[in-house]
Amino acid sequence: MNDTVFTFDQIHIEVARNATDDFNLFHDKHKWLQITHNPFKGPIVLGYQLNTLIEYQMRLYRAAHHENQIIEENKLRFSNYQITFVNAVRPRAGISLDIKKTLITTIPNLTLGNRIAMKADNKTVLLGFKKETQVPLFLADTTFEHLPNLDEVPDLTMIPGSPYFLKRKFMNNGSVKNFLSGSLAEQSDYFDELAHVAHYPEIFPCSLSSGALLEKAQLEHHDFKKNPMVYTSHEISVDRKYLGLLKNNDTLHILVHQLPESPQNTLNHTNIMQRTYHCYGLLQNNEVLFRVKMNLVPLAEILKNLRK
Repeated sequence: MNDTVFTFDQIHIEVARNATDDFNLFHDKHKWLQITHNPFKGPIVLGYQLNTLIEYQMRLYRAAHHENQIIEENKLRFSNYQITFVNAVRPRAGISLDIKKTLITTIPNLTLGNRIAMKADNKTVLLGFKKETQVPLFLADTTFEHLPNLDEVPDLTMIPGSPYFLKRKFMNNGSVKNFLSGSLAEQSDYFDELAHVAHYPEIFPCSLSSGALLEKAQLEHHDFKKNPMVYTSHEISVDRKYLGLLKNNDTLHILVHQLPESPQNTLNHTNIMQRTYHCYGLLQNNEVLFRVKMNLVPLAEILKNLRK
């Protein structure tokens, strides 16, 4: 249990959304008012900001409990997050993060895992777990041997012969440091120019998927004011080996596969159909840096269900 209370101010939101090119109206200090029936009464913290706060606190937890040696010795190459969003976080809310004691399991493979829960003003805002594994827990079966040369595919287009929308990003150390600071993580734990140290955090590259989804929706003429969408869950697997090689100006190809909505994929036993996206971050030679499954639902459907 961590007794520390964290607080996001609006400037943290501004910094994080600018670092990731996230133009979602929910985070804008002026445009949140333009969202139809917005129940949050103000801008809210980015989901990936909360994920990064979890990442950083788990980093401190692993170090304090001498668990990094176990991770290294057992080649637990993949960092996995499963996050279910229960509510939103407003600026200046007092946030607590509860990290349960590490459980080590050996079946089917060695895994280090921790349950996590976050509250804001004593109300639960997210639940989930963080696990270290030898193989990715999410979207592990997807391969990319038959893609064309992604450097030759135009940005913000569908990749020929595939179900994937492409968003091309370039890594930038300044943006990463800003995102860390905006997420209440200590940037100097990752970057030290005088010592020539630059270690990218796990969540930042994944966070760029949100901007990719927004740009895809914008090209499809989605109305962000009349039909806002909210995250219900993130499932993330990050390859630490490739993360350790990531550096300034590297190209990241973000692939987005939007799955058809289905009555078999609904929110918490309601009839609200979720919109599911599979997102992948590919480096040179199509090495997979991250695999992310994100679920969203229309805000209007949630509000309609609450009124029943």
